[in-house]
Amino acid sequence: MYNNILSFKQFISLLLSLFPSFLSYHTVPHPSLLLSAAYLPPSVMLPPRRLQTLLRQAVELQRERCLYHNTKLDSGLDSVSLLLDHACSRKQFPCYTQQILTEHCNEVWFCKFSNDGTKLATGSKDTTVIVWHVNTSHQLKLMKTLEGHAYGVSYLAWSPDDTYLIACGPDDCSELWLWNVQTGELRTKMSQSHEDSLTSVAWNPDGKRFVTGGQRGQFYQCDLDGNLLDSWEGVRVQCLWCLGDARTVLASDTHQRIRGYNFEDLTDRNIVQEDHPIMSFTVSKNGRLALLNVATQGVHLWDLHDRVLVRKYQGVTQGFYTIHSCFGGHNEDFIASGSEDHKVYIWHRRSELPIAELTGHTRTVNCVSWNPVVPGLLASASDDGTVRIWGPAPFLDVQDAEGLKECCSMDS
Repeated sequence: MYNNILSFKQFISLLLSLFPSFLSYHTVPHPSLLLSAAYLPPSVMLPPRRLQTLLRQAVELQRERCLYHNTKLDSGLDSVSLLLDHACSRKQFPCYTQQILTEHCNEVWFCKFSNDGTKLATGSKDTTVIVWHVNTSHQLKLMKTLEGHAYGVSYLAWSPDDTYLIACGPDDCSELWLWNVQTGELRTKMSQSHEDSLTSVAWNPDGKRFVTGGQRGQFYQCDLDGNLLDSWEGVRVQCLWCLGDARTVLASDTHQRIRGYNFEDLTDRNIVQEDHPIMSFTVSKNGRLALLNVATQGVHLWDLHDRVLVRKYQGVTQGFYTIHSCFGGHNEDFIASGSEDHKVYIWHRRSELPIAELTGHTRTVNCVSWNPVVPGLLASASDDGTVRIWGPAPFLDVQDAEGLKECCSMDS
């Protein structure tokens, strides 16, 4: 085996000695190539640095096909071996329980990492929101407890700059709380009417407005003090999302569809139509893809621009519970969802079959959230009263440790 590797290296060395300009960054061709050009036609002459280009393309293709690759693609060849095909180990992927957070004393309905990845907010039936700090070792410590949500907390939304956190309750809740996370002070407690049901919220990209609504026909746009700026009558909202254009609000409703609403010119249009109720949805960072949890069907991926169903992911158990899925990992290449069978499912975005099924929870997993800055950190919230933090395997052998150093380092 040693002799084979040695001969391969000798072959590469010989190749480079004959054609040094293949990997050279200099613009002046080597004299041997100038001599060859006088006798060989242009059709058989390789351009400068062609070998390097082909090798880089081969490495990139291998990484793109790697189901567990979860870091930025390095276009250089210095950090990779050409002797073996690229393959990330499952041990380098967030499939292993790092922490179990047990501070909530009832069902945990929602969890969401902040936009800068330094905090996690969790909402529970126990009427509290807990804000956790993510330290440099990716361990979570309790930072603040926000109390007084009489109906429990079923949805949370961070402001774009992570200064504020909005908390909503379940169907019978007519109130919405807007907290200053840094000070722990309640900035606004909003309630338009006791007949309302404010169960979902989304921030406008400017961070100065938000939209909220519920299944009793409420659909409002408000400022940071809870003042009503606009309203849309008769829309029974299940879930909300504001697109990056700062004008379009996406809302799933009781007609099994997602419609786009423009509060400036008061126009609306149909974007997604499903055959079953849409329990929740989320949108990719570029605003192109929507991930839907559909009752009795599971997780569906839609292209919002072309308005077509791209993929149906298999494995998850989805009845009529509200379960929240998410995009995650480097470049949002992965998708994760909770499930009524007590598991967390993870798929590569291109594959309908799960690449991981995470076990540990003992009741329905209501929500998952992937850290937007640390690709190897995932949180899940469950009716069992716990929040689990998932990461790479805590103990790696030498080969896995080297792979983790190369492929799964934090990209911040």
